[in-house]
Amino acid sequence: MFELLKTEGAARRGIFHTVHGDIQTPVFMNVGTAAAIKGGVSTRDLEKIGCQVELSNTYHLHVRPGDELIKKMGGIHKFMNWSRPVLTDSGGFQVFSLAKLRGIKEEGVTFSSHIDGKKIFMSPEISMQIQSNLASTIAMAFDECVENPATYSYAKNSSMMTVRWLERCKKEMQRLNSLDDTINKKQMLFGINQGCTFDDLRIENMKMIADMDLDGYAIGGLAVGEPAEVMYRVIEAVEPYAPKNKPRYLMGVGTPANILEGVRRGVDFFDCVMPSRNARHGYIFTSNGIINIKNEKYATDDSPFDKNCDCEACQNYSRSYIRHLIKANEMLGMRLCVLHNLRFYNNLMERIREALDNGCFETFYKENIDLVQKRL
Repeated sequence: MFELLKTEGAARRGIFHTVHGDIQTPVFMNVGTAAAIKGGVSTRDLEKIGCQVELSNTYHLHVRPGDELIKKMGGIHKFMNWSRPVLTDSGGFQVFSLAKLRGIKEEGVTFSSHIDGKKIFMSPEISMQIQSNLASTIAMAFDECVENPATYSYAKNSSMMTVRWLERCKKEMQRLNSLDDTINKKQMLFGINQGCTFDDLRIENMKMIADMDLDGYAIGGLAVGEPAEVMYRVIEAVEPYAPKNKPRYLMGVGTPANILEGVRRGVDFFDCVMPSRNARHGYIFTSNGIINIKNEKYATDDSPFDKNCDCEACQNYSRSYIRHLIKANEMLGMRLCVLHNLRFYNNLMERIREALDNGCFETFYKENIDLVQKRL
């Protein structure tokens, strides 16, 4: 399923073949938590800005509108009118970050819905059943996302439980994919590496889950408050033990600089709400650095966000006009900013892939690592 085309140092260029189309890697997945990108962005817009993979969340779709409803509507692709790959996060992170925890047991987790306080029980099997109903291209295993910092003993016990949960996820997915009424019988499963910031636990965990021969492997539990240098160290520790012939996914990451550093360390998949969330507040990524469009100096600026960008905002509107829309809380302003930031991220990945194709990624990295972090 994963075709590794070439490498440059630890950086990798590949193609991931799926039932919903090929994914050129490295790739950034555009986050549509509840089957939509916040900011009025349609699936047609996603196609225009070069989105390869849309990411939705199991927990959020389970509580609203309900995964069984989505199954009745033909699955998430038909529901949201999107033909390209979809990855669904298992809900593990939301269980531990959004909901009021009631108890973690080997069987699963009981917690309260953030919408109405209703008690919900989530287990590896239930997470797989929900994701099967959604019929996503790639399903993520149910795991425990440990809050940093954590004690070594808690992180070790949690890591081992995550491995046991993964075994249950794999068994349940195989059962679900064999059922007559399953929409996507070729749904794939990615396991999640855990172990907090302890290198030995991370390595032990990756060795164990690598033996399960899954479709892909994610590194979870990072970008949750630890310094970036610690995140990079963990990636470097784990990478040698991740299967070379399977994609690697760094969950919830991140900034353009994080992506460049992650690719340099062998990561293939990324996702983050940052580009769309920041856009809604007027923080814009450009090829020359980051701008806050709300600043007074842009009030009479008739130039686009980025002269090198081909998005709808940059091709048609000035910084002055979009600043006015944002200041006036007009929906169009938020939409144009989100479209631009997502196009910037997708274009960054296109440029990274081109650099890898041409054998000059290290040069590209050195030319851009400071630029993408510069605040104008």
